[in-house]
Amino acid sequence: MHNFDFVKPASLDEAVKALSAEGAQALSGGQTLMPTMKQRLAAPEVLVSLTGIAALKGVSGRAGASVTVGAATPHAVVAAEARAFYPALAVLAGGIGDPAVRNRGTIGGSLANNDPAACYPAAVLASGATITTSRREIAADDYFQGLFSTALEEGEIITGVTFPIPQKAAYVKFNQPASRFALTGVFVAKFPNGVRVAVTGAGNDGVFRWAEAERALSADFSASALSGLQVDPAGMIADLHGSAAYRANLVKVLAGRAVTAAA
Repeated sequence: MHNFDFVKPASLDEAVKALSAEGAQALSGGQTLMPTMKQRLAAPEVLVSLTGIAALKGVSGRAGASVTVGAATPHAVVAAEARAFYPALAVLAGGIGDPAVRNRGTIGGSLANNDPAACYPAAVLASGATITTSRREIAADDYFQGLFSTALEEGEIITGVTFPIPQKAAYVKFNQPASRFALTGVFVAKFPNGVRVAVTGAGNDGVFRWAEAERALSADFSASALSGLQVDPAGMIADLHGSAAYRANLVKVLAGRAVTAAA
């Protein structure tokens, strides 16, 4: 690994200033960045740790209304503290990786990286959450822009994520046994004005909403409502873990299981 400087700001303003330096890179849990640096695929000159900013940590909410998660909040804390507000989100967080990953990885880091197999993007998109940054608020539907691509601009820092609380919700994933990343994962959320269904781990363009399932479930919130639907394999990932057709079928199967779990 190459030499680099390390700074740990105590406030958001300090972090924004530090990231304005040439070659600076934000560091949260480091679950992707550190391995990438070890492989010499990334070589930032300055690492700006966000873990020392108290304002970016914690879970708060209003029962039945919304829950806000600070960007530097580890998955394990979300799993423990979001349960009182949004059980499906807590279950998702508790199923990410292993204890080491859950105690270091953060929701902000996951969303900034937007790995196509990450779990949080499905929760954010299905919930219609709002991503708050150091500059603005971004709706979930506008935030995700493809594999490892987001609406974030240079130097912009995620500060928190606000989830509206659905009437019913569940997340089900088919995980890779060693790493527990989602080979395919489906998050279903039922709101008074309709159902949102988000899929991670399966699409060539990253997380996406399954519109046909949303329409069917908005009319009839039951697994049987999905029986006549098919996912087009043309847009699915094909790799050593499974073919495109296999993943397309997984989307339908897991969506049905998520609906059953939520009902």
